[in-house]
Amino acid sequence: MQSTLLRRAQFGTQSDGFGGVHPWQQRPDYSVFRSKYGPQYKITPHVHGLNSRRLVRYGIMSSLFGVSAGVFALFFFNGIPRVRQDILEQMPFIGDYFHHEIPPEDDPF
Repeated sequence: MQSTLLRRAQFGTQSDGFGGVHPWQQRPDYSVFRSKYGPQYKITPHVHGLNSRRLVRYGIMSSLFGVSAGVFALFFFNGIPRVRQDILEQMPFIGDYFHHEIPPEDDPF
């Protein structure tokens, strides 16, 4: 069987032939040459490519998703009496909408 290029490359790992497969080697940290005549730029701090602007954007998106999922869950489970009495009736403006009084002639107890 003829070895293919993918098998030879071993998916980004190195093989020394008899010692097994070694993971990628990290590049040495060289100091970058900056010309005093070139543009002055700054590298923003980041963690795995997530800088502060992306973290704020992802935080806003996830909080909006969490709020919408919470509102959906409350209105989905509004038929359960415990949820209706303990949570939905305690809301300031819409609590009266969820208050259900059973007439005495319909009360089985």
